[in-house]
Amino acid sequence: MRPGMIKNRNIQKKRKYFRFKPPRIPQKMANCGGSSVWTWHRLHGRWKKESFMEMSFEERAGLCALNRIFGFEPKIGLRLVEEAGGAEEVFRKPEEAGRILGPRPRLKYAPLITGSAFESAAMELEDLQRSGCRFVGIGEKGYPALLMECEDPPLGLYYKGISPPEDVFEGLPQVAVVGTRGLTYYGKDWCRRIVAAMSRAKVKPLVVSGLALGVDVTAHRVALESGLPTVAVMATGVDDLYPSGNREVGEAIASTPGCALVTDYPPGTEAVRINFLRRNRIIAGICRATILVESKIKGGGMMTARLAASYGRDVYALPGRIDDPVSQGCNLLIRENVAEQIGDLAELISRLGLGKASVGQKEDFRSAVEEYYKGSLEGTEYDDVLRLATTLKGHRGISVDELCEKLKWTYSHVSRLVTTLECDGFITVDLLQHCYPKTKNCHPY
Repeated sequence: MRPGMIKNRNIQKKRKYFRFKPPRIPQKMANCGGSSVWTWHRLHGRWKKESFMEMSFEERAGLCALNRIFGFEPKIGLRLVEEAGGAEEVFRKPEEAGRILGPRPRLKYAPLITGSAFESAAMELEDLQRSGCRFVGIGEKGYPALLMECEDPPLGLYYKGISPPEDVFEGLPQVAVVGTRGLTYYGKDWCRRIVAAMSRAKVKPLVVSGLALGVDVTAHRVALESGLPTVAVMATGVDDLYPSGNREVGEAIASTPGCALVTDYPPGTEAVRINFLRRNRIIAGICRATILVESKIKGGGMMTARLAASYGRDVYALPGRIDDPVSQGCNLLIRENVAEQIGDLAELISRLGLGKASVGQKEDFRSAVEEYYKGSLEGTEYDDVLRLATTLKGHRGISVDELCEKLKWTYSHVSRLVTTLECDGFITVDLLQHCYPKTKNCHPY
């Protein structure tokens, strides 16, 4: 029997997924489930929302298969989908796909564009559904809109969460909090302050990070503790929580409404160094702003921040000592005017668009604090805030450590109350953790 006949027979066995229909006119668009269709604009080099259309199972399976093939070169995959008229069409006419690819990419990728690749992707979609996960194709409802604007978005994302992806990625501003794995005490404290400040903002953001050690897991933990939604973009398959020490946090994210685990790597992918570099572009692309807490000159956080800047997104960096290696990356971005310096938290919240400060004159600092928190804090918490306000009023510029010594409280308790007053605009805290009551009480929320 001729090889061609064998090939055709094998394809016929896969008709459950690969439905051979009469040829259709290529529309050069990505189907979007239930709400809109995203069309690739060659002039602008990005996807643009146009009209209403539904994504079929076959189209999603095609995107899933192409994501496996072109994961490290998504631009080629996107061009192929555009020229062929859809991901499903790529597998309908593999010889046409080879022509579109051109000489060099054809040698590398054409042998991978087969019916068996499509079949494997279709079965993977069914396995994902049984395990409580899903694959969101580019252009489909639930695919992050800001990621679509980047020049190299993945052809799809693997998603795990109890909330639909459209509920997670639509409607909330997304802010990335990234940095070094070797987090210092200073960096951890400010990471907690920043995320806590966002949790008290008028507009609650979606906190995005990478589930790595250090800054990432700290941002996720504080977001969960503060009631903020958070998304972890992983460098492994959606079925593998890495590192194992952060498994508890990852499971909490997957089981919390409004939160999710996201990756563009297929199930079974293990943690490899190069995977983290590819992952960083997704963190930067999803978010309209990126906050770099601590980073060396070379590191994943620095790469994420520079990618965010290249996408035209806002970047903020926490300054540190000039002789501290884990702050040199942040200081460099600030010197290069790539990132804005983080100083006052109320100002940061305002710049992020989460709430604008309104100024009202208050004659007495303690009275303002007492009036503001009356009814919202109860028991010892309210009494402690008033006692702290009294101490701050009489000792302007006192440090957090000095407050601990004077009030005989633990550092965590003092730090939490200081952050509360700072987030609500009653005090400012400098980089050395000296506290200054404001003569004008700014309520940014």
